[in-house]
Amino acid sequence: MLLAAGGMLAVLAWGALALWFQLPLPPWGRVLVMLAWLALGLRTLGLIIMRWCRQLRTHRNDHNRPVPIPAVWRSLCAWGTAWLLLLLWWASLAPSHQRDWADDVARLLSAERHGSQVTLHNVRNFQWRSETDYDVRWEIRQYDLDTLVSADLILSYWMGPHIAHTLVSFGFADGRQLVFSAEIRKERGEAFSSIGGFFKEFELVLIAADENDIVRTRTNARGEDVYLYRLNMPKTQLRPWFERFLDTAADIEARPHFYHSLTSNCTTIVFGLARQLDPGLPLDWRLLLSGHLARYAYDLGALAPGYRFEALQRAGRVTERALATDDPASPLADMPFSAAIRQGVPGIVRPDPMP
Repeated sequence: MLLAAGGMLAVLAWGALALWFQLPLPPWGRVLVMLAWLALGLRTLGLIIMRWCRQLRTHRNDHNRPVPIPAVWRSLCAWGTAWLLLLLWWASLAPSHQRDWADDVARLLSAERHGSQVTLHNVRNFQWRSETDYDVRWEIRQYDLDTLVSADLILSYWMGPHIAHTLVSFGFADGRQLVFSAEIRKERGEAFSSIGGFFKEFELVLIAADENDIVRTRTNARGEDVYLYRLNMPKTQLRPWFERFLDTAADIEARPHFYHSLTSNCTTIVFGLARQLDPGLPLDWRLLLSGHLARYAYDLGALAPGYRFEALQRAGRVTERALATDDPASPLADMPFSAAIRQGVPGIVRPDPMP
């Protein structure tokens, strides 16, 4: 009985949140519908518990009669009908590409492929001065996938040490870097909600961007703490992995997807694409607490070899170097942003041995 009651309470909580995040009514209207849903469910649960408890008593009198079965069934049928209607409404909610999108997610990445030559449309290269002050720049770029030389794992911490945004940056022989980032596709004026991400609040978008945009905005405009790790990855796997990101972008372009805080987010998508190359990659709790993803990669031997993790983490913190690129007095200000933030990162430019 306790298990059934717990399950019913979980359904009531889920339904209330689904109504709050998705019901197309003003806040007061959503609150009224939520209260009606909760009142019906709690009344039904109360009647069931009362009857169950009273049936356990061996001595009954006129003041302690069980709740009549018809009353229980009427309430249960009413709540079951409401639940069925809620599920049908929930199933009808579909993602869309046709919304008033925020500027930084307004366009979808698309690619033209001809052998190793790839032309990417809608590569983002905004110039960020603050979160709200920026120059909009969407570019067409061409790359030769045979010249891929590296892949880097980038983690941007925005909510404590346990949660980070996961990005992957591919390096080419000519020094260019291209970053892929799976993100929520915010509507104009919308803000991220980890709870809302469980309730079809956001669509999913795959952004391809210049590091001067997508890394710099996190360090220099948003005040996030960013770490970069060179992946210990054979060059034969770089092109297949890059192309799987393009396949994901094509899939999203052809059919909109919902973002999901647990199953379809910045980390699980990167992991899923990596697992296509190596099906033996194990599931791990650090895929959910993405702030620990670098340690997971280290334990698998996927980061620069020959270093303790603590050394990789210290040398991989790029925040101060990124901020220094905005300081005219810093020698890093005269360097390309991607080169500046990689100064001293193990596996790229080997630093002095750390204790």
